[in-house]
Amino acid sequence: MNEKIFPLLGFARKAGKLSVGHDAAISSIVKNKAKLCIVCVDSSERLKKEFSHACSFGNKKIELALTDCKMEELSKAIGIKAAVLTVDEEGFAKRILSLLNENIY
Repeated sequence: MNEKIFPLLGFARKAGKLSVGHDAAISSIVKNKAKLCIVCVDSSERLKKEFSHACSFGNKKIELALTDCKMEELSKAIGIKAAVLTVDEEGFAKRILSLLNENIY
Protein backbone atom coordinates (compact mmCIF):
# COMPACT_ATOMS: atom_id res chain seq x y z
CA MET A 1 0.00 0.00 0.00
CA ASN A 2 1.13 3.51 -0.67
CA GLU A 3 2.06 4.92 2.75
CA LYS A 4 1.50 8.43 1.39
CA ILE A 5 -2.22 8.01 2.07
CA PHE A 6 -1.73 7.74 5.83
CA PRO A 7 -1.05 11.46 6.42
CA LEU A 8 -3.98 12.33 4.16
CA LEU A 9 -6.25 10.06 6.20
CA GLY A 10 -5.03 11.80 9.35
CA PHE A 11 -5.79 15.22 7.86
CA ALA A 12 -9.22 14.04 6.71
CA ARG A 13 -9.99 12.74 10.19
CA LYS A 14 -8.97 16.02 11.81
CA ALA A 15 -11.14 17.86 9.28
CA GLY A 16 -14.10 15.65 10.19
CA LYS A 17 -14.26 14.08 6.72
CA LEU A 18 -13.94 10.41 7.71
CA SER A 19 -16.60 8.00 8.91
CA VAL A 20 -14.67 5.36 10.83
CA GLY A 21 -15.90 1.89 11.69
CA HIS A 22 -18.71 -0.31 10.43
CA ASP A 23 -21.75 1.63 11.62
CA ALA A 24 -20.41 5.08 10.76
CA ALA A 25 -19.27 3.96 7.31
CA ILE A 26 -22.61 2.29 6.51
CA SER A 27 -24.44 5.43 7.66
CA SER A 28 -22.24 7.59 5.45
CA ILE A 29 -22.91 5.35 2.45
CA VAL A 30 -26.68 5.25 3.07
CA LYS A 31 -26.81 9.05 3.39
CA ASN A 32 -24.76 9.45 0.16
CA LYS A 33 -22.00 11.34 2.01
CA ALA A 34 -19.27 8.78 1.23
CA LYS A 35 -17.01 9.37 -1.76
CA LEU A 36 -14.57 6.51 -1.11
CA CYS A 37 -14.73 3.41 1.07
CA ILE A 38 -11.50 1.80 2.29
CA VAL A 39 -11.50 -1.78 3.59
CA CYS A 40 -8.45 -3.44 5.16
CA VAL A 41 -7.03 -6.67 3.80
CA ASP A 42 -7.38 -8.48 7.15
CA SER A 43 -11.08 -7.68 7.56
CA SER A 44 -13.55 -10.55 7.28
CA GLU A 45 -14.88 -11.75 3.96
CA ARG A 46 -18.38 -10.94 5.23
CA LEU A 47 -17.38 -7.31 5.83
CA LYS A 48 -15.74 -7.03 2.39
CA LYS A 49 -18.83 -8.44 0.72
CA GLU A 50 -21.17 -6.21 2.74
CA PHE A 51 -19.34 -3.03 1.80
CA SER A 52 -18.90 -4.09 -1.81
CA HIS A 53 -22.67 -4.50 -2.01
CA ALA A 54 -23.42 -1.28 -0.08
CA CYS A 55 -21.17 0.84 -2.32
CA SER A 56 -22.87 -0.35 -5.50
CA PHE A 57 -26.46 -0.82 -4.30
CA GLY A 58 -29.12 1.03 -6.26
CA ASN A 59 -27.75 4.09 -8.00
CA LYS A 60 -24.74 4.47 -5.69
CA LYS A 61 -21.35 4.70 -7.38
CA ILE A 62 -19.04 4.89 -4.38
CA GLU A 63 -15.46 3.83 -5.03
CA LEU A 64 -14.44 0.81 -2.97
CA ALA A 65 -10.76 0.28 -2.21
CA LEU A 66 -9.97 -3.23 -0.95
CA THR A 67 -6.46 -2.33 0.17
CA ASP A 68 -3.46 -4.39 1.18
CA CYS A 69 -3.31 -2.29 4.35
CA LYS A 70 -3.74 -4.13 7.65
CA MET A 71 -6.12 -2.91 10.32
CA GLU A 72 -3.22 -2.18 12.67
CA GLU A 73 -1.58 0.15 10.11
CA LEU A 74 -4.81 1.96 9.34
CA SER A 75 -5.67 2.33 13.02
CA LYS A 76 -2.25 3.80 13.74
CA ALA A 77 -2.66 6.33 10.93
CA ILE A 78 -6.08 7.60 12.03
CA GLY A 79 -5.89 7.03 15.77
CA ILE A 80 -8.97 4.81 15.95
CA LYS A 81 -9.15 1.03 15.65
CA ALA A 82 -11.14 0.17 12.52
CA ALA A 83 -11.09 -2.15 9.52
CA VAL A 84 -13.29 0.06 7.35
CA LEU A 85 -13.82 3.77 6.82
CA THR A 86 -15.30 6.16 4.32
CA VAL A 87 -13.83 9.40 3.07
CA ASP A 88 -16.66 11.91 2.91
CA GLU A 89 -15.04 14.75 0.96
CA GLU A 90 -14.38 14.67 -2.79
CA GLY A 91 -10.92 16.27 -2.72
CA PHE A 92 -9.49 13.91 -0.11
CA ALA A 93 -11.14 10.93 -1.82
CA LYS A 94 -9.71 11.75 -5.26
CA ARG A 95 -6.19 12.28 -3.94
CA ILE A 96 -6.23 9.10 -1.82
CA LEU A 97 -7.60 7.07 -4.73
CA SER A 98 -4.94 8.42 -7.08
CA LEU A 99 -2.21 7.46 -4.58
CA LEU A 100 -3.72 3.98 -4.17
CA ASN A 101 -3.82 3.56 -7.97
CA GLU A 102 -0.15 4.59 -8.25
CA ASN A 103 0.74 1.62 -6.11
CA ILE A 104 -1.01 -0.86 -8.41
CA TYR A 105 1.53 -0.61 -11.24
